[in-house]
Amino acid sequence: VIITGVRQDENLFVDADGRWSEPHYIPAYVRRYPFILADDSKTAGRLTLCIDRASERIVDQLLAPFREDGGKIAPFFNGTEPTEATRQALAFCNQFQTDFNATRAMIEKIEAHGLFAPRQSKVTLEGGEVLNLTDFQVIDEAALNKLSDEAFLDLRKSGALGMLYCHLASSNSWTSLVYQASIRKARK
Repeated sequence: VIITGVRQDENLFVDADGRWSEPHYIPAYVRRYPFILADDSKTAGRLTLCIDRASERIVDQLLAPFREDGGKIAPFFNGTEPTEATRQALAFCNQFQTDFNATRAMIEKIEAHGLFAPRQSKVTLEGGEVLNLTDFQVIDEAALNKLSDEAFLDLRKSGALGMLYCHLASSNSWTSLVYQASIRKARK
């Protein structure tokens, strides 16, 4: 989970032109677009590589020669065989799906151990604007520290401990996020 802003529908990591600002990490969920894996309705457990054909990243081959870049495009297929670009998109989406499934399993494990705690917060931006942040959850560090050895080992074996500790460390990023919100508001 990533928190990208302190207001509804706000992303402090995206500039006015809709691009992720440097040097921030762009989540794989965003980078995989316009591709996505979807359940194959004909074969249970099988995923199909799909594409958003309306995306500006997709170019009709017939219109390619009229583009400013002179029509330099990477087709999806060479005859009936996927091209390198298609194989790379499929590999990236497969890795994303694998990571997504592993993350979901770790979240379920963390939840089963009762480590999520609801939170709300009030932040004050430079200039005095007060924002109420509600309906989010954090890892309850006290509950984590009270886990039995057996439960702690279960989390370690599942790979969830790294996620837990990264989450706890990331809580220090709130100050930076509030600062970015103040800067963005001052620029408007």
